[in-house]
Amino acid sequence: MALVTVYSRSNCHLCDVALETLTNLQGELEFEIEKQVIDGNPELESKYGEQVPVILINGKQHDFFRVDPERFRKAINSL
Repeated sequence: MALVTVYSRSNCHLCDVALETLTNLQGELEFEIEKQVIDGNPELESKYGEQVPVILINGKQHDFFRVDPERFRKAINSL
């Protein structure tokens, strides 16, 4: 099963929208969601900064800012 990691920040509207989109896609695709809040983690803040949400599939960066459902489906189905 694929692991989808979402790097986010506190009080991030785009992060909330991305997580909602991913949660809705779980109804049709098999994957787990792991949310990582980068606030207070200097390494992750330096790496991802203002690009959140950053979406990784099995550790590889897939998208940032928004989840494109069609692109996401293709990525998961190609695993």
